[in-house]
Amino acid sequence: MQNQSTNAESLAEFRRFLAGQKDTMKAHYHELLAGDLSQQNWDGLFERNVLEVMKKAYADAFRYLLTLPFDSSGLPVYIGVSELAKQILGLYDGYTDEFLAYVLDKHHSSNALSNFPGEHNPDYAYVNQVKHGIAEFWREFALNINAFCLERG
Repeated sequence: MQNQSTNAESLAEFRRFLAGQKDTMKAHYHELLAGDLSQQNWDGLFERNVLEVMKKAYADAFRYLLTLPFDSSGLPVYIGVSELAKQILGLYDGYTDEFLAYVLDKHHSSNALSNFPGEHNPDYAYVNQVKHGIAEFWREFALNINAFCLERG
């Protein structure tokens, strides 16, 4: 089938985009962090900046995805979820955890944050709160991906 080849190429292209996006996300986080530090805006900077980066990353990824020639015609849909959407979303396995690990490492090693223990070494509850915020963005992103795939069928 033609769509298998097209989808494989599009998935590979999107995978490359995601790999490149990781560096962009880190740079964006550093930019936001530097801005907060220069303005002495410490309170909640971990949550605020992580959520800002993730929101932008999902929006940029969706815009990029729209440019790729995915074709879900002939692919199964199970309880409203396109098989193609599952394949696309599967590329995100470990994506958020990797970014959070990077950010937490930066916070732990930051001398500028060492006087603010809640930001220097965010506790489990704070990190979990941030993960819940990311989950809201993910839910919207995943629904948009699925709608996109269903429209391409």
